[in-house]
Amino acid sequence: MEPFNKLEGVAAPLNMINVDTDMIIPKQYLKTIQRTGLGKALFDEMRFNQDGSEKPDFVLNKPAYRKAKILVAGENFGCGSSREHAPWALLDFGIRCVIAPSFADIFYGNCFKNGILPIKLPQADVDKLMDDAGRGANAVISIDLEKQEIRGPDGGMIKFEVDDFRKQCLLNGWDDIGLTMRAEDKIATYEQQQTVQQPWI
Repeated sequence: MEPFNKLEGVAAPLNMINVDTDMIIPKQYLKTIQRTGLGKALFDEMRFNQDGSEKPDFVLNKPAYRKAKILVAGENFGCGSSREHAPWALLDFGIRCVIAPSFADIFYGNCFKNGILPIKLPQADVDKLMDDAGRGANAVISIDLEKQEIRGPDGGMIKFEVDDFRKQCLLNGWDDIGLTMRAEDKIATYEQQQTVQQPWI
């Protein structure tokens, strides 16, 4: 998993509440277990017409936001089914941070496990960032995970809270496998001992 320390990029405003995982990545794309290639289907039904043409009014289809790295959204983001494909699709599109007043618990946890930083903020702060994001290509927001600070295009700063363990995992690029591999020497020692003590296993 790629470490997350500092992020600077355009923020896209998605001023919607209850954006569920089926809206993020529709069910027909869940047949794969590959983490790549899903970005093209992100928000599929909102981004594209049935004939495959783009809906010009959807935020990520607008020129200023096609390479957005940050998404500013409404409350209860990521609700619905627990599909891990949702953060995979966001990450594959290029989004590494989602800012919202609240998240569905499973989606929130899946973001950390896949290198995305989900930031919970009071509604007033989200409203301010939503307004900042409305500036289009000038909506550059900087996020410093170590300092737990967000800086808007006007230089204003907002502090955010994050669980320390999850913060360290993101800073170091540790997913569940990475955490396990940190104890590789202890695992090897244990297996050697088991071979001696219980050779029939």
